[in-house]
Amino acid sequence: MSPKDNFYKVKHLYSRAGFGISYKDLQKLSRKNYEKVVDTLLKTPKEQDDISLIDNVASKQQMLMQSGLYAKKDLTDEEKKQRQEIVKMQNERSRDLNIAWVEKMINTSTPLREKMTLFWHGHFACRSNNPMFAQQLNNIQRANSLGSFKTLLVEVSKSPAMLQYLNNQQNRKGKPNENFARELMELFTLGRGNYAEQDIKESARSFTGWMYDKDGSFIFRPNLHDTQPKTFFGKTGNFDGENIIDIILQKPETAMFISRKIYKFFVNDTPNETHVKDLADTFFTSGYDISAMMKKLFTADWFHSPENVGTKIKSPAEFLVGLSREFYVTYNKPQVLIQLQSSLGQYLFNPPNVAGWPGGQNWIDSSSLMLRMRIPSLVLNDGEIDFSGKADPEDEAVIAQSKAATASVNAQVKPKSYVDAKADWPKFLESLPKGTTPIELAEFLLQPKLNNKITTMISDNKGLRSTSVELTSMPEYQLC
Repeated sequence: MSPKDNFYKVKHLYSRAGFGISYKDLQKLSRKNYEKVVDTLLKTPKEQDDISLIDNVASKQQMLMQSGLYAKKDLTDEEKKQRQEIVKMQNERSRDLNIAWVEKMINTSTPLREKMTLFWHGHFACRSNNPMFAQQLNNIQRANSLGSFKTLLVEVSKSPAMLQYLNNQQNRKGKPNENFARELMELFTLGRGNYAEQDIKESARSFTGWMYDKDGSFIFRPNLHDTQPKTFFGKTGNFDGENIIDIILQKPETAMFISRKIYKFFVNDTPNETHVKDLADTFFTSGYDISAMMKKLFTADWFHSPENVGTKIKSPAEFLVGLSREFYVTYNKPQVLIQLQSSLGQYLFNPPNVAGWPGGQNWIDSSSLMLRMRIPSLVLNDGEIDFSGKADPEDEAVIAQSKAATASVNAQVKPKSYVDAKADWPKFLESLPKGTTPIELAEFLLQPKLNNKITTMISDNKGLRSTSVELTSMPEYQLC
């Protein structure tokens, strides 16, 4: 394979398996064997990589206090104030957790791990007003993102966030709650049409007693568990939740359902069922090894087919994280990341429902597209939109200026946008080969093949900085 072909293969890989790649890293990796590049992406980090923003000890103490307050019928004014303060603090910590994860995606050295965490975050969609529960579930998804799907499924099913969200805390013998059992099969494993209503009822009975205690830890309560025989998919026994999961995983339909969702997320919104079956066969025969399935996907010839390159709309998270990573952006007021997510329709940790975000074409409408096309200029150009095509001051001067110990006293201060962000232009420009042309820059920044309109628009540009802002503000930049 020619170095140029490998260059574009690695670029596409990082566009889908991560959030883009720097030019310097792309040049370095394109000299390596492609399969080894994939293996490096799949490698498990040596150290645990949890988000640890929320202190578990303090949160558990707060939960105990909160449960005591909610248990009382008549509260004093002081107790009412206490309860309000706890809720206020939880809301603030939830926003902090959101920002912490976005910044983790922006700065991660293991992009596939975070991209997989983002996938599982949508697959196991869950809302929790308890930030400790939300952080715990996010860490479960990250730790198991490329490991055993069975382990991931069991851990998610036992997480207080999911037990609370899907009402399994109220699931007890004699009064089964079917909510979790239904979503386990419909949304998490088998998909509609692959189970009967009776299977839901029997599954719900099997998950009775799966709960969490007052300090937010999973607990199995035997006295609330239905110990009578259940018949699930034609098998009869005194099943518990893990038995149900085992039986579900024995069905090839589960591998097909997960593989189809993976294909739609990483390859194309319109699944090719032959390719999906290839993935599902690997997934099933490997014992639900997520890494084995992902390696099969990234090394398949069809992954690089023209219809699968530069044809997927970036989710808001992919768009914001990719732009920020590409240009080494720091946010002086990170709260703006919350506003941008809300405006673009993907507020992390707050999916619209248990089915998650629909994705694909649903990410774009006339208003959200206009906002997406405006964001790069706000983030990268201090709110100034100047697409005149005239040359910037020499890009080398930008680099030199950043290295100066002090800025000129008489230097004009550009008006700051409401985003209040700073791109590291010197670092970005230094990463490009000397003599990079606007066309070469466009081939790097945009995933779709360049058309005549784009090449004509930028061919006379001389400044790479202004060209970058122009390119990232095009509709084509919204595709990966």
